[in-house]
Amino acid sequence: MNTQHTKRILKILFYLICTVLSVLCLFPVLYAVLLSFRSNEEIFTYALPFNFHTLVPVSWTFENYIAIFRDYGFWQPLWNTIVLVAIAIPFSILINSVSAFSFAMFRFKGKAVLLGLFMLSFMIPFDSISIPLYRIVNTLGWVDTRLALIVPGLGNGLVMLLFVQFFKDIPSSIVEAARIDGATWMTVLFRVILPLCIPICITAGLMVFMEHWNSYLWPLLVARDDSVRTIQIALSDFKTEYETFWSYIFAASSIALILPLTLFFPFQKYYVQGITSSGVKG
Repeated sequence: MNTQHTKRILKILFYLICTVLSVLCLFPVLYAVLLSFRSNEEIFTYALPFNFHTLVPVSWTFENYIAIFRDYGFWQPLWNTIVLVAIAIPFSILINSVSAFSFAMFRFKGKAVLLGLFMLSFMIPFDSISIPLYRIVNTLGWVDTRLALIVPGLGNGLVMLLFVQFFKDIPSSIVEAARIDGATWMTVLFRVILPLCIPICITAGLMVFMEHWNSYLWPLLVARDDSVRTIQIALSDFKTEYETFWSYIFAASSIALILPLTLFFPFQKYYVQGITSSGVKG
């Protein structure tokens, strides 16, 4: 067996393994989406033993999707969450990039200590700081407002670390040339540095998006009013003390899945590029 033939076999084997792993990862998602097109009774009727109709509905129906918007007003938490991420992403990128620029470009007393604290901040479980954070938000009168959902999450240690690592790799000659030309530090950041780190900005945006889109505990504490409730909290409406409407849950979850997939697939290349170029290893 020659080397070329061996490489071909290994390549086929590689693609086969990737295909199997992809099917295993996507199967639960596909199963949930298909369950959203069947009634609650049919879900349990064909649950076991596993057969063709366990996966494929016998009677296809869009009533679940109609009901969650008509009877439960699902459009409101969906809109609230979209507005939340639309505001949080640009402000979070702005705040964390400016902070990272300070750590990467300047020397000041206590810099190493402060940077270490920021790095530790994203390692602390949110459960341990949720109550003190709630007391602060409540004192400010932000409970049941969008400010409570947006402001505490703007500073992100992991996002800032991504920017710090990238800024440190930028040749100092670029910054020095801009400064010699009379550019201020803010001009250097916004006109010279940030245009070079589009992959990092996209990576940071996706990280902030997923954090807010999937957040449950914090919105549960500070966004109890229907006017500011988010999509993850709204999913609990379909579970009562006496009954769980699984068909509604699957329909709402399928809708909640659309926007993350719509954003992630076209920006996946930039996301990977941003992680690798920043020097952060997973």
